[in-house]
Amino acid sequence: MKINILTIFPDMFAPLRMSMLGRAIDNGIIELDITDIRDYTTDRHNRVDDTPYGGGAGMVMQVQPILDAFNAKGYGGEVLYMSPRGEMLSGDLAKELSEKDEITILCGHYEGVDQRALDRLGAREVSIGDYVLTGGELPAMVLIDTVARFLDGVLAGEESVTDESVYSGLLEYPQYSKPREYEGDEVPEILLSGNHGEIDLWRWEQAVALTKERRPDMFRKYLESEPELSKKQKIILQKYL
Repeated sequence: MKINILTIFPDMFAPLRMSMLGRAIDNGIIELDITDIRDYTTDRHNRVDDTPYGGGAGMVMQVQPILDAFNAKGYGGEVLYMSPRGEMLSGDLAKELSEKDEITILCGHYEGVDQRALDRLGAREVSIGDYVLTGGELPAMVLIDTVARFLDGVLAGEESVTDESVYSGLLEYPQYSKPREYEGDEVPEILLSGNHGEIDLWRWEQAVALTKERRPDMFRKYLESEPELSKKQKIILQKYL
């Protein structure tokens, strides 16, 4: 999958070369192309922004350097603009994007981007939450990381993105590792039993309890999906209704 990024701060994307994403890039699963929009401005002071027509605070990124950068690099695929007014990033959207051969991500700054650039690129606006950040670079990295996990070969062989608790409609259950006891706090006995059926049931109940407590909206949606449950799960679920 080819991922193109248009930004005025290309150095911010250095973390993408590390860990799981770095291995995916090294193995050719992801082709990453980052372009500095400033390289394509015609302004002699190397500016890519100006005051907004109609007045108002802040500056707006100009249409010319954005479009010239996009066209000069021959970018294609679906164009995504990271914006707090966009559709919310979700597992479904990430999976949809992972099935594309190429995407281009535009990172805004200041008070936003000239609408003509978005219109000409046919940009799809995507948000990672109901808050405002200083720029689109961090949201872009969140999107890339989320999408990458759906690509074949990115996760280790024993892992599966579809096994992630949140994609099953519930929050993730608590995890434990060594030591068995730490300053009086012990790992739940069930996890040491070796009974994987009962362990799975315990984990599922923990996920149900956490989801109802912390994300009642997600819990309601989970119930509305009418999940296929075992007899034991149905009995447990009654405690949380």
